[in-house]
Amino acid sequence: MKILATALALFMSGTLLAQTQKETLESYYLQEERSIRICLPEDYDESKSYPLILVLDAEYLFDMVVANARFYHRNDRMPNSIIVGIDQEDEYLRERDFSFDPNNGYLTPESDAFYSFLEKEVLPFCEKNYSIAPFKMFIGYDLSAALGNFFLYGERSLFTAYLSISPVLPNEMENLIPSRLLDHSQQIFYNLVLEKGPTTDRQRILQMNQSIASIQREGLHYYFDQYEAPDHTTIVAYGISKAFDNVFKLLRPITPMEYKKEILTSNDPAIQYLYHKYEMIEELLGFKKPYELNDIMAIYAASEKKDDFESLKELADICKRQWPETMMGDYLQGEYFENKGEVKKALRAFEKAYQKNEIDFLTKEAAYDKIAAIKDDFGY
Repeated sequence: MKILATALALFMSGTLLAQTQKETLESYYLQEERSIRICLPEDYDESKSYPLILVLDAEYLFDMVVANARFYHRNDRMPNSIIVGIDQEDEYLRERDFSFDPNNGYLTPESDAFYSFLEKEVLPFCEKNYSIAPFKMFIGYDLSAALGNFFLYGERSLFTAYLSISPVLPNEMENLIPSRLLDHSQQIFYNLVLEKGPTTDRQRILQMNQSIASIQREGLHYYFDQYEAPDHTTIVAYGISKAFDNVFKLLRPITPMEYKKEILTSNDPAIQYLYHKYEMIEELLGFKKPYELNDIMAIYAASEKKDDFESLKELADICKRQWPETMMGDYLQGEYFENKGEVKKALRAFEKAYQKNEIDFLTKEAAYDKIAAIKDDFGY
């Protein structure tokens, strides 16, 4: 098993290196050249748009982020993404890029220049040269996580999602971040990850967690994960995969818990949940995701349970468009007419369904039973 794991690690390492390119930017704000790493999807297509993930401390975080992103994408748990890394090549550079005024907690002139480099040079360079979706994610650790939080201080957050791994907190940041997350009206995914061992800012981070957790704002998606096993160094390996789980769960099929707690308890038509889920995917991630059969079946079950016949009608229309060769659209339309008491229309719909391909639990036998029952009851 150890040999297999080692071979897999070597394979992944070679794959990552082969797919990563370096670009050198002449920075006006830093008055120096800085290199950035860019990892494109294996099947990168300029006609499609991809989420952008910006990684600081890339000399040790970048490969972990890329490996996790590839693994999650191959298992349909997140979209293909463009990953951009900025190295802090030595401790001097790291302390210069991520330096904060000890009195007021704001960026020093050197750190402000690096912030401007990211905002006004790195991101525009990526948007000019690659097909970037509206969704952008920031990943930082310790000092770099602190700098990432400053992107929340503006009128509009530059990133849709943040992963803040065991952050250092400059003065007053534990109060400012909850305030900014409350004030922003846009969709923001904020992941805060912490180890249980002692760290300099542990109590302030826990205070910040309590403040953020108490915020009631529809567009804020907040996740706090605290781990017992890792220390301040190894916590990064835990944080990355969990953040991808949290942020991209929107892409995954509707779960039984989601069905019970969110769809069945909502006063809105069941179909609205489906529309909202897929509209958010398109709005945030930049691509139109086909409806998953699992999600269709969840909304179908909810429509039946809630006697929500209008949702059933719209669901039938969706199925006719997405799976026209199958019986699903006509069968659901038949059930809609049946529930509305329009028996002749129901009969015609079930007869059409009987002539098409079976799908999931819908069989020709099920359509035949519906046809036979209507004919027996109404003498057609």
